[in-house]
Amino acid sequence: MLTDEQARDAIIIALDMGEQEALDLCAQLSGKAVWVKVGMTLYYACGPAIVEKMRNMGFKVFLDLKLHDIPFQIEGAAEAASKVGADILSIHGLGGAAMIAGGRKGVERAAQSSERGGVRTKLVAISVLTSMDQEALESIGVDSPVADEVARLASLAVDAGSDGIVCSPQEAASMRALLGEEALIVTPGIRPAGADLADQKRVSTPAASIAAGASKLVVGRPITQADDPVAAFEAIVSELVEA
Repeated sequence: MLTDEQARDAIIIALDMGEQEALDLCAQLSGKAVWVKVGMTLYYACGPAIVEKMRNMGFKVFLDLKLHDIPFQIEGAAEAASKVGADILSIHGLGGAAMIAGGRKGVERAAQSSERGGVRTKLVAISVLTSMDQEALESIGVDSPVADEVARLASLAVDAGSDGIVCSPQEAASMRALLGEEALIVTPGIRPAGADLADQKRVSTPAASIAAGASKLVVGRPITQADDPVAAFEAIVSELVEA
């Protein structure tokens, strides 16, 4: 069981939309929600300024850019993303140990800057996207089971300096057992009972995901496309508190 404060801190609202819609939604959720996710859709439309706007509205920001490039580029990108205000930053596990280590070096350097004041951005490595199932994984030449591939990338990433991983809620329990209690386990693919799965394949409910070991739940369309987003958010909070 979570307290009300813990439940609110566990939910990250995915703002996969345009700037004005995101700002309007955040105005409704201000003082209720703690975290928002700024992903590629919003970040590429607005640039780094959108992170500052979210923080000025009182939100913590998961900057979900899924960084994936040579280590030198990732080191610089991670430092820059940290300085604009990312509290959590995603990086691809498929980039390898040297790339992840470069990202860790970048956020550590940023932590010493005036913008961060000693507070380091946390890194989470993408394992296998929640839109992918076994068939999709095999189509790109990966023959190992999804769970094995997630575990392989998770171990590599954390050993190289990532604070945790992004995985589906179906792998949360095994990842908690593998990575330990301190690991940051972020789970997209959260769907309250009865919600449309849309393009997600490996999903679970909010309460089940937390019970399995997730640290943070990324929830997008079940909140953002609801007739009453605030009520949808509060319903998830209640589910986590009452579970």
